[in-house]
Amino acid sequence: MTEVDYRQGSYPVAGPQTANLADILERVLDKGIVIAGDIKIDLLDIELLTIRLRLFVASVDTAKKAGIDWWETDPALSSRASRNALEDENRALRERLKALESGTDEESPGK
Repeated sequence: MTEVDYRQGSYPVAGPQTANLADILERVLDKGIVIAGDIKIDLLDIELLTIRLRLFVASVDTAKKAGIDWWETDPALSSRASRNALEDENRALRERLKALESGTDEESPGK
C-alpha cells in the first residue's frame, strides 16, 4: 500500500463522480427530455399498423414554456376545466331552450 503525503499537495485523484437520482431527475425536469419511437407492422409490403409514441418528460413550468398545457383544459384532470365545461354546456342548453321557447310561442295558435 502506498502512502500519500498530503503536506506536499498531492491529493488522491477521485474517480468519476456519480449523480444520485434526485440530481438526474432535477436536470431532466428542468430542461425536459423527449423520447420518440415508431412501431410499424407490415405484411408483404402492406402497412397494417403504425403506432407513434412520443413522450415528453418535464416539469410543469418547462412544459408551459414549450406551449404544452393540455392538463389545464381537460375536464378529467382539472376541476376548473370541469366547471368551465359544465358552465359552457349549461349556457348552450339555456340558449337552445330559449330559442325553442321563442319559436314555440310565435307558432302557437291563439297567441
